[in-house]
Amino acid sequence: MRVTTAVKALAVLIGLTLALGGGYFLGLSRHEHGPADSETGQKAAKVQYTCSMHPFIIRDAPGACPICGMALTPVKAAGSDGMSGAGQEAGGAAEGIRIDPVTLQNMGVRTEKVAKRSLRRTIRTVGLVTVADDRQFSVNTKVEGWVERLHVNQQGQPVKKGQPLLEIYSPELVAAQQEYLLAVENRRRLSGSPYPEIATGADRLLEAARTRLRYWDIGPDQLRNLERTGQVRKTLTLTSEHGGIVTSKKVLAGARVMAGEELLQIADLSTVWIIADIYEYDLPWVKTGQTAQVALPSASGKVIDGTIAYIYPTMENETRTVKARIEVANPGFELKPAMYANVAIAAEVTADTLAIPITALLNSGKGQTVFVALGEGRFEPKSVQTGVRGDDGFVQIVSGLSEHDTVVVSAQFMLDSESRLREALDKMLAPKPEEAASHAEPSPAVKPDQPGKADTQALDDLFK
Repeated sequence: MRVTTAVKALAVLIGLTLALGGGYFLGLSRHEHGPADSETGQKAAKVQYTCSMHPFIIRDAPGACPICGMALTPVKAAGSDGMSGAGQEAGGAAEGIRIDPVTLQNMGVRTEKVAKRSLRRTIRTVGLVTVADDRQFSVNTKVEGWVERLHVNQQGQPVKKGQPLLEIYSPELVAAQQEYLLAVENRRRLSGSPYPEIATGADRLLEAARTRLRYWDIGPDQLRNLERTGQVRKTLTLTSEHGGIVTSKKVLAGARVMAGEELLQIADLSTVWIIADIYEYDLPWVKTGQTAQVALPSASGKVIDGTIAYIYPTMENETRTVKARIEVANPGFELKPAMYANVAIAAEVTADTLAIPITALLNSGKGQTVFVALGEGRFEPKSVQTGVRGDDGFVQIVSGLSEHDTVVVSAQFMLDSESRLREALDKMLAPKPEEAASHAEPSPAVKPDQPGKADTQALDDLFK
């Protein structure tokens, strides 16, 4: 019994010694390697390496890029000497990013000065030839009747002003002729009356009969012939009041027509309209009164000059363009309605304005950015507002830059990637708020002679 008791006491002593020793080394390990030791944590921070040409390549040791073979460069963490991230120099000055000269040469970065220049632009688009609205005419009759004869019986037939179009029989026209002849005879008999009022009344009656026929499109030649012969005609002739081309024919010989019914359509094609499509970004360049050159695909090399007469105030939903009306003389009828034409508009010159190459712009959904070279390999991104674009590859700068600034015109997308990469890495390498608080106020270290929570648990397990 005594032996058994002694063995148990020895076992408890050995277990207690092991537990206390394990707690000591466990606490020592935590004290030396735990996050509470700020100096040891800083020593353990790793330096990572990346490729300037391919910033998504990140390695924990120096070496060569597996894609292009360039030497990897160290990524400097926040607070280190040099750049601390996108847009921050050592000391916290917001001056963009820094690239070493060798990397700049490998990236092919080129720069150019911001300067004032004149911007010219020739807007090239397509247009559709149409009949001018103010040169289309409708031919109709103002009385009911029957078409006895058609003098113009073909669509596309040319018509001159005053040319006979058709002959119409109408009982109303016959009655109007008879009234006119009676008025002529009445004036002849009463012209010698000793009462001036009677002679004046006869003149007014004749004028009323003549006006009635004239309002029904009976010309003065037919009225003079009617007065000269004294014979009522069964049909009277309708003549064209305009010259042009018959574009629509809706009547046949012998057909009955009603008053106001359209019989023919005539269009004057000596001047036509070209409706050209102008895109939104070209609208600042287009003004009424500008000269436009029209080239016909069917007539190689021939160019016809025209003038922009009107810019329509609405935009087409399908094409997102604004229509511009160009008036063009067409004496030889080379421009035919519904024909396509190539249009070149010589826009006004924008003189003495700040401009940069279009290649310097970085476009995003939020706006446009350029990289400004600050010297010694430093670059700063700047937001700019642009205006019109010229034919020579330059774009107007409305705000964001000043004269003699230097902007990057090639490989700036790599600088943009570098800037975004460093910003992302700084966010990853920056200490979290709770870690920063622990570095500022370190918690008391675990004393070697005091068992921690794990040690207490081990003792409890031992005596179970």
